[in-house]
Amino acid sequence: MEPDRKRRFTALTGGKPAITDEDLLLRVARGDQTAFGSLFDRFSGLVFGVVKRMLRDPSQSEEVAQEVLVEVWRTATRFDPDRGSAQTWILTMAHRRAIDRVRSEQASRDRTDRIGQRDQVRAFDEVAEEVELRFEHEQVRGALSALTDLQREAVELAYYGGYTYREVAELLDTPLGTIKTRMRDGLIRLRDAMGVAS
Repeated sequence: MEPDRKRRFTALTGGKPAITDEDLLLRVARGDQTAFGSLFDRFSGLVFGVVKRMLRDPSQSEEVAQEVLVEVWRTATRFDPDRGSAQTWILTMAHRRAIDRVRSEQASRDRTDRIGQRDQVRAFDEVAEEVELRFEHEQVRGALSALTDLQREAVELAYYGGYTYREVAELLDTPLGTIKTRMRDGLIRLRDAMGVAS
């Protein structure tokens, strides 16, 4: 651990280093239930907040937050402290799980709408518009795949998650200037990949 981080986590009494989030997560990976309890206490509120911000519904948010924390327990062995902080790993998982729920809910609403409309004849223009919209979605998905993982993560948090640049920086535990650079470079690459004139 870097010296300044070690100082940050040093307990005020006794001078002994407090247990870091990363240490707890590594203990959870070894099946330590007590460490999981401590990790749960530290992150359950944060996870719930990230999820509720996207889902709005408190009961669904509680359900998804619980799913995330169970997933942390199940997949803790995948955590690599060299690739990022425990907080970033857990909150990214929460964000992705919330996005999955939003997409699932949207798909369910879309299915219901399709069932309600399947007996109606749609106008030609409506069909053409839907085809064009699907084509644009495919273009955007293809363009997103041209970004680096770091750029894509920042762009998705900002544009699909609705986070401000400052919030993205906090979620990813990255300096704001770095996030702005990633976003700028990512948006330039997206524009170029989609063939949009500047």
